[in-house]
Parts: sequence; structure tokens; C-alpha cells
Amino acid sequence: LGTCFGASFEPSDTGLFSLQVSCLCGSAPCLLCGCCPSAKNSTISRLLFTFFLFLGTLVSIIMIIPGVEKELYKLPGFCEGSGSVLGVQTHVDCSSFLGHKAVYRMGFAMAAFFFLFAGIMVCVRSSKDPRAAVQNGFWFFKFLVLVGITVGAFYIPDGAFTSVWFYFGVVGSFLFILIQLILLIDFAHSWSQLWLRNADESNAKGWYAALCIITFIFYATSIAAIVLLYIYYTKPEGCTEGKVLISINLILCLIVSAVSILPKIQDAQPHSGLLQASLITLYTIYITWSALANVPNQTCNPTLLVRNSTGSETATQPLTTWWDAPSIVGLIIFILCTLFISVRSSDHPQVNKLMLTEESAAGAGSEAAVESGLHRAYDNEQDGVSYNYTFFHLCLLLAALYIMMTLTNWYRPDESLQVLTSPWTAVWVKICSSWAGLLLYLWTLVAPLVLPDRDFS
Repeated sequence: LGTCFGASFEPSDTGLFSLQVSCLCGSAPCLLCGCCPSAKNSTISRLLFTFFLFLGTLVSIIMIIPGVEKELYKLPGFCEGSGSVLGVQTHVDCSSFLGHKAVYRMGFAMAAFFFLFAGIMVCVRSSKDPRAAVQNGFWFFKFLVLVGITVGAFYIPDGAFTSVWFYFGVVGSFLFILIQLILLIDFAHSWSQLWLRNADESNAKGWYAALCIITFIFYATSIAAIVLLYIYYTKPEGCTEGKVLISINLILCLIVSAVSILPKIQDAQPHSGLLQASLITLYTIYITWSALANVPNQTCNPTLLVRNSTGSETATQPLTTWWDAPSIVGLIIFILCTLFISVRSSDHPQVNKLMLTEESAAGAGSEAAVESGLHRAYDNEQDGVSYNYTFFHLCLLLAALYIMMTLTNWYRPDESLQVLTSPWTAVWVKICSSWAGLLLYLWTLVAPLVLPDRDFS
């Protein structure tokens, strides 16, 4: 147990309880078990904040699952109208804890939590700043703050809250999709550089073959997905919007793929190639699919859902799935991107500037302390923070808004807060985000030619 609490003690010691309490109030390394690999203090803190986000996401998923309300009503005395316990009748309206209203309130609570810490951590330069102790410690109290904000969020009157918060979610989700694109571009470049470096060092053609195979798989999957989009989301006699959107994104993907292998681009960026373009193309097709799944036309959108506020289908509509496939894929991408935000350390200076992170130079001298004593984590931010605390919390804030919109399928509640409908707003936000992402990737390709005096190595 001593290694798990970051200190050693004898079995006869009487300070175990106080040690546990100090761990809950102390720094992140204290929570690192001795069997865990060595890690940086900054990485552990980011992972714990991400855990809070995932915990709120799990609660939201439970709240929106159909059938949960029936199970709650089976508990005597828990919900209003479910009977009494020892003659005491409860007045808890369980419908307020379920469905899209509950997800919106959980999204608001998580966004408010990360916004609070984003404000507190403004201009923190190193771990010597007293506020850095709040960033890297006091986890039990942070959990209590999150619980308190969540409880308070459920006391917000319905009114116009859900309708207004929908638009906050739309804007935040748009920005988070762009962050996903930045991370994807960074990942694709790092992937290509790693395999090409391995091929040069080992003088083995297997790495080149692997690059070709992966690139072919990505493009083949994208082509198959485009064909399916034309089949399921368009009709020969109509659905003009869907045809236009699919065709535009297809043409744009072809353009960025062609530009990525132009001789001038290759001279300026030797590591640029079709692997990155194929991955960006695949993600763009996914965003297009997600947008078409929000088209408010049953004829052109066979996956359109019409649901009431508790997440179940209306009686007048045929039985459909409660959560569509694009949302499930979006949840998976959300998990991967938030984890990547927490552990990433990019090799690209331009990406680090864009994401307000730095390379591992900050606190590099602390690596000698990694294995000293029983501490398995070390402070790598004594000379300067390895990431911008405020920007990190803002990223998690946008992630909370994105998962809120994903869990509700980007559906907007009506004035009576009883029915969720899919608006064209969601379609255009997703399509515009795909265009912005393609332009961003195109800029990473042509920037060295447009600005030859800058270093884009």
C-alpha cells in the first residue's frame, strides 16, 4: 500500500488513515500505484481530469438509455407516483433526471466545471505557482465540486434553458470537431514520419508496403462509404441537398489527395503523402455521414429518429433504434481524442503552438528522479508548464459540449420540451466543420510554399 500512496510505512504505523486523506488532498503522483509505469505529473493530472469527463459521460449515457425510467418507478418511494415507503410519499419527478433534459444538464455541469478551472488557471507558468497545486492536487474536493455543480444544474428551471443551451452545444461541438481534425492531422503526420524513419533506418521495404496497404484500406473504405451514402441517403428523384453535399466533399477529398503528392509539396515536405490524405478523407466521409443522419427528411434520411423527451420513440412512429450509428462512432472518436489530448506530446513545433503545448523540454532535468525512492511520478513542470492549463480545460469544456450533442443526436427540443427534432442547423454545422478541416489540412500542405521564410520543419 505504501507504494500506492507514494510513501513508505510499516504495518504497525497508525498514520494510514491520515495518509489516505492527504493523498486525496495532495498531488496527482500520490495516486499513482507502485505497479504503474513511471509518468509525468502533468500527464497524470490530465488523465484524472479526463476521467472526470468520462464519468460524466457515463452518467449521461445511463440517463438517456430507454427503459431506465421504468426501472426507477419499480423502486418503491423513489419517484413520484411509485408508492410510498413507511407511509412517506416522495415528490421526486424522475422524468427530470432522464432523457435529453438530463443530458443537457450533465453537459452544462461538466462545461461549468471545466470553465471554472480554465478561469482559475489563467497565466500559470510553472508548478511553483500556488495555483498549480490546485491543478495537480485536491482531487477529492474537485470531485465534490463537480457533484455540487451537477446537483445545482438539475435545479435549473426548464424554461428556455434547454433551447438556448442547444446553440451553445452546437458552437462548442463545431470547435471540438476542428480540434479533432488538428489532432488527426498531427497523428497522421507522426504516423507517416515514424514508418518512413523505420524504413530508412532498417532499410526494409516492409514499412513501405505497410504504408501502401494502410493507405489503400483507408481509400477503399472511403469509396465504399461514399457509395453507401449515395444509396441510403439519396433518391433518384429527389434529395438534392444530400447529393450536392456528398459530391462536394468527394471533390474536395480528391483535391487534397492530389495536392499532397504534387512535386513542389513533396520538395517542401518530404514526409507528406497519401497516408495523411487518406486518413483525412476517411474522417471527412464520416462527418458527411453524420451530417446526412441529421437531415430532417424521412425520405432522404432512413435513420431519422423522432423521440420524446425521455428518449423513447413516439407512439405514432415506427420502432427505431434509440441511438444511431454515427453517434456511436462519434462516441468512440470522442474517447480517443480526449485521451490523445491528455497524453499527447507532438514532435511538430507548429502543432504545439496551435494546441498551446510544449515539447518535453520543460522539466527535462527531473527525469533523474523518476526512479528515485518509491515515487513513480515526477514533476516535469518546475521550469515551465508542459501544456497550457487554461487551454486544456477549454478543450475538455468543448469535449463536454460535443458529447452532449452526440448523445442527443444533435436533436433540438421543441417549445413544449416534449419532442426532439433534427434541425438543418446540425447538418450545416457538421458540413462546414468538414470543409474547415479540409482547408486546414490543405493549409498544412501549402504553407511552406506560401510562407517560405518560416520554419515548418
